[in-house]
Amino acid sequence: MNIRNFSIIAHVDHGKSTLADRLLEVTGTVTGDKMKPQLLDSLALERERGITIKLAPVRLSYTLNSELFTLNLIDTPGHVDFSYEVSRALAAVEGAILMVDATKGVQAQTLAHGLAALEQNLTLIPVINKVDLPNADIEKVKKELVETFGFLENEIILASGKTGEGVEGLLKAIIERIPPPLQPTTYSLRALIFDSFFDAYKGVIAQIRVIEGEVPQNQTQIHFLGAKSSGQVLEKGYFAPALAQTEKLVAGEIGYIATGVKIPDLVRVGDTISTDPHAQALPGYKQVKPMVFVGLYPIDQDEYHDIKEALERFRLSDPAFIYEVENSKALGAGFRCGFLGLLHAEVVQERLSGEFNADLIATAPSVEYLVDNQLIHNPADLDPSRLQEIKEPWVKLQIFVPQTFIGSVMELVQDRRGKFINMVHFGAQVELSYEMPLSEMITDFYDRLKSVSSGFASLDWSFLEFRIVDAVRVDFLVGGEKVDALSIIIFRSKAEFVARKLVERLKEVLPRQNFAIAIQATIGGTIIARETISPFRKDVTAKLYGGDRTRKDKLLEKQKKGKKRMKMVGSVEIPQEAFLSILKS
Repeated sequence: MNIRNFSIIAHVDHGKSTLADRLLEVTGTVTGDKMKPQLLDSLALERERGITIKLAPVRLSYTLNSELFTLNLIDTPGHVDFSYEVSRALAAVEGAILMVDATKGVQAQTLAHGLAALEQNLTLIPVINKVDLPNADIEKVKKELVETFGFLENEIILASGKTGEGVEGLLKAIIERIPPPLQPTTYSLRALIFDSFFDAYKGVIAQIRVIEGEVPQNQTQIHFLGAKSSGQVLEKGYFAPALAQTEKLVAGEIGYIATGVKIPDLVRVGDTISTDPHAQALPGYKQVKPMVFVGLYPIDQDEYHDIKEALERFRLSDPAFIYEVENSKALGAGFRCGFLGLLHAEVVQERLSGEFNADLIATAPSVEYLVDNQLIHNPADLDPSRLQEIKEPWVKLQIFVPQTFIGSVMELVQDRRGKFINMVHFGAQVELSYEMPLSEMITDFYDRLKSVSSGFASLDWSFLEFRIVDAVRVDFLVGGEKVDALSIIIFRSKAEFVARKLVERLKEVLPRQNFAIAIQATIGGTIIARETISPFRKDVTAKLYGGDRTRKDKLLEKQKKGKKRMKMVGSVEIPQEAFLSILKS
């Protein structure tokens, strides 16, 4: 078969999307007038942030030795929070380009994605990118690739996504080294859904890798074996990179099917599409486990149902995101949402706002705790009156850092209750292995790591287990009213310090009223921190001149009574900044 399916995998910012641009250009898939930088990064947010968030498939055609080949490329994200996108892309291909920046060398996600590809028995093609840069250290990076993955030096391809150097050689290597898809053993359709999105007219559009058989003619019924539902083929085609209709989509090819299904939950990523409802389903993907939980609430409660519908549709394009309905006394009806990490949470909120016009208030991020063998996602659900055994999630950290910064990185991780496991040297780079509570990682850990290592450190992490922790729930009262959306669960010895910081921060962001507002942090019934927002003061004595002091006192006393009455009927509006201030703390 003259088909080659491959993916590009690399650490974040090593130039995957730029190299994909050159591949599109050299193969003539996109003509010069339509070409723009990072063409496959189609989301506005991807272009704004300069990172890949979604996997993106595209079909290339290339002629080698007078023979035409179809190359199906899937571009992938590089950040650890989007590794689920990478795992889905790898399940749909036979090979991968493992790319390393010539100025940075092997980093955390290079290792994580490379090992994930090897576990799936994919053929890896090592590529050193950005060789045109003056500070490129090609020999050092070659040595790292040989030592880390066992490649031979003559296997490594030198390329530049910017200038196009080495791209022709890379295309030749893809055709020669990556095996073609296996010939099918049956003729009935079995296809793996590796991604999907919603179209108002065509319903759910499933992005598929055809494993066996052929996609049938339009209007034919198809079955989703896992969801036990059915749809029909309204349209089939491939990615060029826009949707391009085709008459045929056969085993070994990557393309799409417009299913006509209007209920997003019926078409799931990892499910198998077949023409036979009794066919055996493909293995699919392992279920991903969200690690960070954030409450999202509509600013206007009238928009609740629109936002619920938006979340349903959004989940189609991001199966790593989960949500469930919850209620807060302070914020009304909303959703408890699970994410793979803090960047994932941030990106999802921005996408919901930009793509679905959803105005949301986000609460402080938390991790899930195991309390009496029951998982708790929301700090407000923890009952502080009962003595319970609380377990928190721990993760395994792999940090790649130049030797110069070992001391400052170790100090940072130990401050966050990290336990040192191992240190391995890769030339001038060092891999530090640690175990650390996830709760210590979900605030500003990544920013601090970049800061103490002058931007050179890279990070990969994976869930380990739940371990017992001496933690307490800290509640915040504003004007005597508990704001359940601000509650946090925290390590006991840090509770007072963190509570003081947060009440100080709240004092800065809450608007002043005509009456004094007390901001208190409590553990159970004990107040551990307090700040008071002083009221606006109208000078009621300005009109007085001369006379006895008691005249002034009488007016001030009258003003005090008025403020007391106002406090009883007045409520304190808590702006979005208050929640964001806790998010950033």
